[in-house]
Amino acid sequence: MIKNILQSAPFLFLILTTSCDQKVPEVQESTKEFNEPHRPQYHFTPAANWMNDPNGMVYLDGEYHLFYQYYPDSTVWGPMHWGHAISTDLVHWEHLPVAIEPDSLGYIFSGSAVIDHENTSGLGTKENPAMVAIYTYHDPVGEKEKRMDFQTQGIAFSTDKGRTWTKYAGNPVLKNPGIKDFRDPKVSWIKGEDGSGKWVMALAVLDRISFYSSPNLLDWTLESDFNPDWAAYGGVWECPDLFQLKAADGTEKWVLFVSINPGGPNGGSATQYFIGDFDGKNFSAEHEDVKWLDYGADNYAGVTWSNVPEQDGRRLFIGWMSNWDYAQVVPTHPWRSATTLPRSLELVKVGDGYQVASRPVAELQALRKSTKEISGESVNLEEELIELELTPTVGNDFEMELSNEKGEKLILKKSGDGLVFDRTASGLVDFEARFAKVHTAPLNGLEVKSLRIFVDRSSVEIFVNDGEMVMSELVFPTEAYTKLDLKGFERENNIHYLKSIW
Repeated sequence: MIKNILQSAPFLFLILTTSCDQKVPEVQESTKEFNEPHRPQYHFTPAANWMNDPNGMVYLDGEYHLFYQYYPDSTVWGPMHWGHAISTDLVHWEHLPVAIEPDSLGYIFSGSAVIDHENTSGLGTKENPAMVAIYTYHDPVGEKEKRMDFQTQGIAFSTDKGRTWTKYAGNPVLKNPGIKDFRDPKVSWIKGEDGSGKWVMALAVLDRISFYSSPNLLDWTLESDFNPDWAAYGGVWECPDLFQLKAADGTEKWVLFVSINPGGPNGGSATQYFIGDFDGKNFSAEHEDVKWLDYGADNYAGVTWSNVPEQDGRRLFIGWMSNWDYAQVVPTHPWRSATTLPRSLELVKVGDGYQVASRPVAELQALRKSTKEISGESVNLEEELIELELTPTVGNDFEMELSNEKGEKLILKKSGDGLVFDRTASGLVDFEARFAKVHTAPLNGLEVKSLRIFVDRSSVEIFVNDGEMVMSELVFPTEAYTKLDLKGFERENNIHYLKSIW
């Protein structure tokens, strides 16, 4: 959700008292073209101003809806709204007006959206079911007064495919029992073995996930808490997601995502996940080791789309591509933050257990405009937007370097049983001391058979073995990387030059 409120409330109120009067200048023509320095060219970004968590992702009638935490008056965090964009292919995005704005109950924090097909809420009809957003109200007055109940859950609904929204007159639908962090509801319809169903909410409650159930999205009952002793607790738990995944062998498991800030494997924000079983009331993990969705520093608060058609069959995901260690000071203007590439989540067998693989969606291949085979160890890049398909030499360490004429460079290498990403000399790095770091990911015996790497103007996303391990990283070169150097790779590799989505 937001930066750790427990530890940073005074800082946040300083932002609130200054940013409301701090209007960003009108968007210039260059912004309309989405072509400023460091502006991602095939990742979603707001036209201007602050963005963080993706929210309320839902599919309806050929459109993927992406809502997101948005402050329309500044490039730093402020009173949260739900921004809104739609796509028909998960790649090209159309910006829509702000969907949900703050009101007397508070700011509009993170949450989810569902299609109420059976009209259980009575907010639509069976012929025209409502799109229902479930979100956290954050009352800044209550927080300032040091009350414990300043976060509650509210709903809004739309009967015109998300274009206009009405807040439920009975908000909040879930009051706070007196817990300071009580937020980020992720709601889904879950069927029982007898064919009946109910709405289940996974809610982040300080250092645990609380599960609630409801027959109608309006009345909620606490079912259980999940907080095993061995999980990662370096910071507040946030942005849960609960869903099922099926492996290639037919095995089906429940997966629970929990974002945590701070406490990530490479500092700051990250997302851990649990694999196990959910019986409609209780979640139980089948392992006792911490699993990270992404070992890079810049994939946080990601959740999955609801209502994706069964014939599609994918569990689709997108994350916020930043880190609370430096998110508010990265060198971008007049917008701040991007999302990760959309990914399809898969359950894969590894040894005696399972893990979640993150794979770039197939629709991204439509961005390829030309392909060149890499036959040597040094390549001059023709354009800045690239996708690399690389095959390391079996059993060997390897190193990949991207650089430009200013001597700025980033390095990815395998060293022993670890993957290393070095952005200490990647470009602009001095805006925050925690940015210029070397990040590592333990391979734990995983043999690196393939790498698929997406390079945009200010990001690098690395997928090992079709997403069995992922590293998502921000970089801010002052000019495009123009040279690729490879050591320890096979002779036949591919580089795809990509089109901008703008």
